[in-house]
Amino acid sequence: MAARTTKTTKKASKKAAPATRKTPARRAANKPKAATSATSKTAAASKTPGRRAADKPKAATSAPKPASMTGPLPPVVTLKHLAEWAGHDHGVPKKQAIAILTGFVADIGRVLKKGSKIRIPDLGILQVRVRPARPARRGRNPATGEAIQIKASKASKQVAFRAAKALKEAV
Repeated sequence: MAARTTKTTKKASKKAAPATRKTPARRAANKPKAATSATSKTAAASKTPGRRAADKPKAATSAPKPASMTGPLPPVVTLKHLAEWAGHDHGVPKKQAIAILTGFVADIGRVLKKGSKIRIPDLGILQVRVRPARPARRGRNPATGEAIQIKASKASKQVAFRAAKALKEAV
């Protein structure tokens, strides 16, 4: 009989896993672990499969659209706006989406610093253009023909963006 009870508890723990995932992290942090798992096991045993299917749509519709998505677009769209929109579209919390995009921007800077190009389909190509230093030289003023001294220029690096065809057509 002991073998049967362990099998049933294993089945109950498998059913309890989705119930514990549905609770937000901040709620689970306030409750002791033992109480959470015990209540979820009893709740999972009493639920019917039809009831679980009814719970799923409620979780998907609970998050309202961000204010920046419902009204007119802001004059300048920032990284936070993009993160908020991406988070809403993909079901990711706003803070986590901001962290993801901030890390993405940092990765782009790191890659460009090493000299690589970044190609993003339907957006464009980011690359660093290096202009070498030029020594000082003598030149002529085209209007008067007078000889002039032209200063030396330093080497420079610029980040260049070339838009993709799909982006040009979309705008």
